[in-house]
This record gives sequence, C-alpha cells and structure tokens, in this order.
Amino acid sequence: MRIEITIMNLQPWAPYLSIIEIILGITLTALVLLQAKGQDLGGFLGGSGDSGAFRTRRGVEVVMYRLTIIIAVLFFINTLLAFLAWGQVS
Repeated sequence: MRIEITIMNLQPWAPYLSIIEIILGITLTALVLLQAKGQDLGGFLGGSGDSGAFRTRRGVEVVMYRLTIIIAVLFFINTLLAFLAWGQVS
C-alpha cells in the first residue's frame, strides 16, 4: 500500500516567491535594526543599560514590535512555500 501526498503545483510561483522573500528579508532586517537603534550600548553588549527597570513599549514602538512579529511569520511561511516551489522546478 502506497500513500501519496499531493501538493499544490507551486512551480509557476517560484520566481514571485523569491522576490517576496527578498522584500520580506530587507523589511525584517530594517525593522530589527530600527528597534535596536533605540537601545543603548550597555543593552547591546549584554548588560542592562536601564539598571533593571522594566519599560513598557508605547506608540510607534509597539506598532514596530508587532509589525516585526508579523513580517517574521510571513517570512517563515514564504520561505517554506518558496522551498516547496523551487523543489518542484525541474
């Protein structure tokens, strides 16, 4: 008995998924760098620059934080789809 799983033909989408991958990668990198820019050098090197105080994200920071998560999830899903699409190309 043979079990066969049929996956949707993603071959025609392969070039478009690659372009989307590049755009999402650049966007994700920019968002991460913009968020890290707001921290001081002590936090970057592993220390806590704010002496252990917890700071709540507000306004633009919370929007960028949530947008970074959304872009990261889209990047992951697009990577899987692109992998499947380029695997179908012969």
